[in-house]
Amino acid sequence: MKEIIIYTDGACSGNPGPGGWGAVLLYGDRIKELSGGEKATTNQRMELTAVIEALKALKVSDWDVVVYSDSSYIVNAFRQDWISKWKKNGWKNSKKEDVANQDLWKALLNLMEKNRIKIEKVKGHSGVHWNERCDQLAREAIKCQDK
Repeated sequence: MKEIIIYTDGACSGNPGPGGWGAVLLYGDRIKELSGGEKATTNQRMELTAVIEALKALKVSDWDVVVYSDSSYIVNAFRQDWISKWKKNGWKNSKKEDVANQDLWKALLNLMEKNRIKIEKVKGHSGVHWNERCDQLAREAIKCQDK
């Protein structure tokens, strides 16, 4: 079975403020690290951007891809099926307000159609090697936004 493992993380210095994201893609013995940031953003946008950019980097389709995120925002959107409810309600949340970050959610859903994506929760800042590496990449990317 062809499977790619992805770890992602986002970070912000202030919320909103300068932000960064990091992702590590693992396939067999291959490791690819990605990172980037924005001068003015939010933590949730950086978490979503990390997943989006990781999926954009994939050169395959119809593969199994497991994405590990420490973001409850992302994990719960799938586990609790918020996305189906948002779509059914015209991208409005339970308060009848526009869903935040819907541009990123829509981009993510579009990318998820290319492979079989499974989103898994990983506990942040708990010593999980690749999650810690993503956090480091995201924090390094924040520093680049100050220049």
